[in-house]
Amino acid sequence: MSLFRYVTFRLAQAVPVLIGISIVTFVLANAMPGDPVSIMLQGQEVNEELIEAVESRYGLDEPAWKRYLNFMGVGEILDALGVGAFSDAPAGLLQGDLGYSIHHDMPVTELVTIRAGPTLMLMVSAFSFALATAIPLGILSAKRRNEPTDHASRLVALFGVSTPTFWIGIMLILIFGVFLDVLPTGTLVLPWRGVDHYRFVDSRLDLYVETVRHLVLPMITLGTLQMATVMRLERAEMIDSLQREYVDLARAYGVPERTILRKHAFRPAQLPIITIVGLNLSTALGGAVLTETVFDINGVGRLLIQAIGQLDYQVILGTTMLLGTAFVLGVIVTDIAYAYVDPRVSYGDAV
Repeated sequence: MSLFRYVTFRLAQAVPVLIGISIVTFVLANAMPGDPVSIMLQGQEVNEELIEAVESRYGLDEPAWKRYLNFMGVGEILDALGVGAFSDAPAGLLQGDLGYSIHHDMPVTELVTIRAGPTLMLMVSAFSFALATAIPLGILSAKRRNEPTDHASRLVALFGVSTPTFWIGIMLILIFGVFLDVLPTGTLVLPWRGVDHYRFVDSRLDLYVETVRHLVLPMITLGTLQMATVMRLERAEMIDSLQREYVDLARAYGVPERTILRKHAFRPAQLPIITIVGLNLSTALGGAVLTETVFDINGVGRLLIQAIGQLDYQVILGTTMLLGTAFVLGVIVTDIAYAYVDPRVSYGDAV
């Protein structure tokens, strides 16, 4: 079976997973105590007519099963087929519409698009930081096994794995933002917004510098766990590769140790790294929620936290479906990446 057919098969497998995510999220969101209309109208003079008008405008007066089908976009399809119960049903997920936020009074798709930039920048920088530090440290630790360098690297990895993300963020804020006062501790400077958007930058160069300065602490906070996980695995896999018979044979032939490390040990050790990086995407998404909250970053994760507090059902469903889809696609891309690292991998037998 070709790679194209394999990808198609995996995408088809992802459909029931995403449907399951949508059902669980919808049930849990609607089971939360409280009333979204009461929260939205909090502090205002309200009467029964106003509450009914708001519920009717956002479809909250419909039964739960009908609201779920409308969110998924099934309602519009049934409306087109002439099913009377779904007349004038709105577009939904199948039509690329994530609904309408009752708190922000704007489409969820537009809301998520605005918030996606900071989250993507944070996650890409965190993974870049994690890989750029973990792989060299893992190789160095394996090459100098049981030496002081190895002990120091393992200690750093143990700290990263066992320390909560939010605690690392708070400690970095206290040390570098409060006591040393060398790095900013709140929100992000987005380079695509331009110089005029920020009062404290005068040029494009200043904008880039401030972008990096504002990104350093959130990047380290989110990337530390990923770095520690990858470093531990890289070290273990490199030690295993260096103890293989073909490595002993290469040494017997007088191949330089640096060549053995680079050509014969490094590449076979990267298959588990690709797996763990793909699977860690879900961990990073969860960590991004906490990191954005600690550093006051207006990303998708913080949007989800705010939506849960406001019982904004459409935003909860929309952001959860996007995060779930990102994770499922990340797993599929991880599987595809195997073929590029190890030509022995065949998808035909697996399917």
